[in-house]
Amino acid sequence: MISPFLVLAIGTCLTTSLVPEKEKDPKYWRDQAQQTLKHALSLQKLNTNVAKNTIMFLGDGMGVSTVTAARILKGQLHHNTGEETRLEMDKFPHVALSKTYNTNAQVPDSAGTATAYLCGVKANEGTVGVSAATQRSHCNTTQGNEVTSILRWAKDAGKSVGIVTTTRVNHATPSASYAHSADRDWYSDNEMPAEALSQGCKDIAYQLMHNVRDIEVIMGGGRKYMYPKNRTDVEYEQDEKARGTRLDGLNLIDIWKSFKPRHKHSHYVWNRTELLALNPNTVDYLLGLFEPGDMQYELNRNNVTDPSLSEMVEVAIKILSKNPRGFFLLVEGGRIDHGHHEGKAKQALHEAVEMDQAIGLAGTMTSLEDTLTVVTADHSHVFTFGGYTPRGNSIFGLAPMLSDTDKKPFTAILYGNGPGYKVVGGERENVSMVDYAHNNYQAQSAVPLRHETHGGEDVAVFAKGPMAHLLHGVHEQNYIPHVMAYAACIGANRDHCASASSSGSPAPGPLVLLLALLPLGVLF
Repeated sequence: MISPFLVLAIGTCLTTSLVPEKEKDPKYWRDQAQQTLKHALSLQKLNTNVAKNTIMFLGDGMGVSTVTAARILKGQLHHNTGEETRLEMDKFPHVALSKTYNTNAQVPDSAGTATAYLCGVKANEGTVGVSAATQRSHCNTTQGNEVTSILRWAKDAGKSVGIVTTTRVNHATPSASYAHSADRDWYSDNEMPAEALSQGCKDIAYQLMHNVRDIEVIMGGGRKYMYPKNRTDVEYEQDEKARGTRLDGLNLIDIWKSFKPRHKHSHYVWNRTELLALNPNTVDYLLGLFEPGDMQYELNRNNVTDPSLSEMVEVAIKILSKNPRGFFLLVEGGRIDHGHHEGKAKQALHEAVEMDQAIGLAGTMTSLEDTLTVVTADHSHVFTFGGYTPRGNSIFGLAPMLSDTDKKPFTAILYGNGPGYKVVGGERENVSMVDYAHNNYQAQSAVPLRHETHGGEDVAVFAKGPMAHLLHGVHEQNYIPHVMAYAACIGANRDHCASASSSGSPAPGPLVLLLALLPLGVLF
């Protein structure tokens, strides 16, 4: 039963909220619905072209509540109320839901999920590029259970491939595209147990340089895992945590350079200035490592040393687009997840808005006719916003009423668990006494944890371009790369592409040819 206090508060906030004049007219909503209907009807003509290019945007931890909150933030950053705003992914014509569980986990992690949406096989929590027969941290269960990714399928088909991330390039999401590891945390040999090293398992950074040697574009963080132990970082000379970690003494940057053919132009860069000074037309291979570990949050980014996700995506597409056979590009907005784990919703949502900007940029640089773009998440978070907030309420603002139990205000954004749990004087903290709009404010949570956890609900899959309509309804997460491969005529399922060109539709099957010939009187 709703209390009279709550009813009064709700009524007050609704009557005082600003409703745009045009929205008071029923014709506005009817016209909008008719325009949407007209667009929906136009989608009955399916795009069955072959996808010359495939781009996958992965918002790590970008559950549906994060998408909605990011939409509102994007609008409010443009001085609008926010709710009516459209994200770039909102404009995609085809939407599905993805079931994110791991083979051994109801609520998944980023490694097992990455194996699903990149390799097409569901796997155990904490493992990358291996089947569920591999047990986490057990090196001796790896051999024979390796599975390859759509990045490898694209490379084998002669396409250019790229990885762009805001995390370290050997983090869970990107590593599933090239590595086979029983443990996602084996970034370098420094993080591996002696038993795993003695059994012959290789760290993920080593595998990045050796498993698929001709990845055209690699950009993100993770410098320290490429250098020998205690090697001083080029940017943070006094920071011991930024120093090299490798016990084997290898310099993987030099190894990367040595693998590149002499007649090709390969470039290693470590800052934004060097990156933007490149002429993509003269770059064949690019390795950009902009931080020792993960890249900085967008709100904290140094505009001199660290490129934005959008800037990295633009350079990547320009380099990859030179291949007449097309390309596959994996783009991860990886720090959405980190912001949520830290209970810092403002950081997480600004990361999501930046990824959406990168999605829009990629759309202007490619064509719906030959480029399949898929936007999804690996998992959700226990992140929510509510409290009967009025239209246009700051997404980081307070709910319009006090709690009817402890008589204290609360923010619209809350977490089910995490570091934002605080008790002051035996009671919930009064958020009006703190700066809840601060970039690093940790929203209140119901259960105290040092790190907020993932959520287990389905996540959205947005798709546009060739064969995007194959993403519909509710799917197992491992279905996603099979659709992308089918659309691009790569991987194992290529019977429909026998005579397809890289810019046209798949060759017609026997039944289609039969029906086409019948009017001509051909008898069989």
